[in-house]
Amino acid sequence: MSTALSLLAEPNRMRILQLVWTDERSAGQIVARLRVTFGAVSQHLRRLTDAGLLHRRRDGRRIFYLARQEALGPLAAALEAMWTQRLGVLKTLAETEQQRINKGRAASRRVARKEQR
Repeated sequence: MSTALSLLAEPNRMRILQLVWTDERSAGQIVARLRVTFGAVSQHLRRLTDAGLLHRRRDGRRIFYLARQEALGPLAAALEAMWTQRLGVLKTLAETEQQRINKGRAASRRVARKEQR
């Protein structure tokens, strides 16, 4: 467990694990979602795989990765809860911003109607 925690202390590895938590992804798909080089992602994937946290599946020339949630034991539930909480905060922020935009549009329409009269 301490190995998993030390590996996941690196933000890019944590993000990689999150990306492959429920959906299998190729290294190229992972690189496209991160702001790091292919070489850096490859090294992170190797460390996570060597620690038993990722499952690798080869399909032709491509290799796909999927999290081995069971390998994380009780840490898996804590990670899911953390990611869900972050999504909840993001959802609230997005909804608040959309409400602000909608109010601004409504105010602009009212002003435009008054000017037309």
